[in-house]
Amino acid sequence: MGTMIALISAELAVASVLYILSLESQSMFSTVQWVMTSLGYTIGAIIAGSLSMLWIEQMHHHRGLEQHLSEVHHRYIAETEKLNQILNAVPLSIATVDKEGTVQFVNDTMEQTARDQLPCTTTPDLIGHPASQFVEQAQADKMETGIQKAIVHGEVSGLTVRYGSHVFQSRTVPLYSFSKEYPREVTGAMLIIQDITELEMLRSELDNVDRLSLVGQMAASITHEVRNPMAVVRGFLQLMQEKSPQSLDHYYRIVLEELDRANSIINDFLSLAQNRIAEKEESQLHDIIHELSPLLWADANLRGQSIEFKLAHNVPKLHLNSKEIKQVVLNLARNGMEAMNEKGILTLETRVVDDTVELCVRDTGPGIPPGKHEKLFEPFFTTKAKGTGLGLSMCLSIVERHNGRITVESEENQGTTFKVTFQR
Repeated sequence: MGTMIALISAELAVASVLYILSLESQSMFSTVQWVMTSLGYTIGAIIAGSLSMLWIEQMHHHRGLEQHLSEVHHRYIAETEKLNQILNAVPLSIATVDKEGTVQFVNDTMEQTARDQLPCTTTPDLIGHPASQFVEQAQADKMETGIQKAIVHGEVSGLTVRYGSHVFQSRTVPLYSFSKEYPREVTGAMLIIQDITELEMLRSELDNVDRLSLVGQMAASITHEVRNPMAVVRGFLQLMQEKSPQSLDHYYRIVLEELDRANSIINDFLSLAQNRIAEKEESQLHDIIHELSPLLWADANLRGQSIEFKLAHNVPKLHLNSKEIKQVVLNLARNGMEAMNEKGILTLETRVVDDTVELCVRDTGPGIPPGKHEKLFEPFFTTKAKGTGLGLSMCLSIVERHNGRITVESEENQGTTFKVTFQR
């Protein structure tokens, strides 16, 4: 309105100037002409003012749209950043792919997972490449098939894959666009990968515990029924040996040794069947080792081997059952001696690590092949010609009853170390 008033005022001023000039020049510019001229200028001013107002309104409208678009853009950026932070904070490896199966986005966890397998990997190395790069070549086809099912048929699929020493659970989910023109059109897929290596290890340990429990139940149910007849048989064999010629003594000796061996197996069964510790008291681990040292030295001398003791000075007392811990130390030490040749060195070491006490039994034998590490503590698994396969199972059972852990570290031609960890 201000623009229109200004234009009309300017028109009237111009018309008045022209009229005055016409009077001075004695022109024939009549009053009617002046009115018509003024009216024409007024109409032009109104039209120009209207157009100016329309232009100003359009500019104001576009400026409002621009401001609204800027606000929407900032909100979009903020929500996108928030979504990225959420995806990066999730403890799952997440990646998105387009219809061709090419990676478009990876979160920080996925990048870290890839870097753990290939140390120099970065995000640009992952984006723009097929999703099959996340698995080993032997399982790439299975992942590609799962992605195609998600993109083409909209199916959700799962796959357990291995990459090196790790086990991953992969889940492929289709991604949709919800536009009005193409409702629920599949635009790609999302890969969700979870590292379940520790879960698989726990499952394996749980299976091992179940097997030990089954062995214990068997031991508890048959031990008396087996040991009593064996005692009778052994007694009658000794009587028969006394009345038999000496030429048959070696046969009786073999039979009696095998009966003693069977009785030893039954005793190991009984040890596995004990789910509770009869007595626990504050004990010094070093005292237990010192009590066993004469016996260990005697075995080592017979084999031409030597023993080293590396006992820490700050080891505190632990809540232990001395008899059972003696059995663990003795079994581990004898296993180490049997694994070594002459001049081998057996090392017993104790140390305090954070809030735990570690007992390490180390030998200089040939080591254990990698494929046998996981089976060492399984019942009846043995690498010895005359072993029962129950010694390490019994050690595991005793250590677990003390809320501890027992692990093995071994390399071929580098020796073996059994590590028993107790909570302080």
